[in-house]
Amino acid sequence: MDTVRRIASDSLERVETWPGIARQEAIVAGPMWSGLAHLDPGSDTGWHHHGGYETSLYVVSGEVRLEFGKDGAESLAAGPGDFIHVPAGVIHRELNTIDTPATTVMTRAGEGPTMVQVEGPER
Repeated sequence: MDTVRRIASDSLERVETWPGIARQEAIVAGPMWSGLAHLDPGSDTGWHHHGGYETSLYVVSGEVRLEFGKDGAESLAAGPGDFIHVPAGVIHRELNTIDTPATTVMTRAGEGPTMVQVEGPER
């Protein structure tokens, strides 16, 4: 039987990611995944998409830049308190372009592979 539970911050499991970026898994519940992403200054995720998953990022601290669109020409920056929505299948990368670490709460909901690395942005 499912029940309400608390996930302590010291129990989050580290999941594989890119150099300079630490992801910690908090919740996997059916089609939903939620956790933290810590981006070191100057780090980026590399180009990827999340298949059939909708993705929500909430910026806790620092600044996160998201690049996307044709040739990666579109971008937006988000700071503490801001949300970013990445629709399913959109090729993008997250960057930390400032000199302080950034932390986001990431939640995905959908089906299929959660992370698909690609060579570059849409052309």
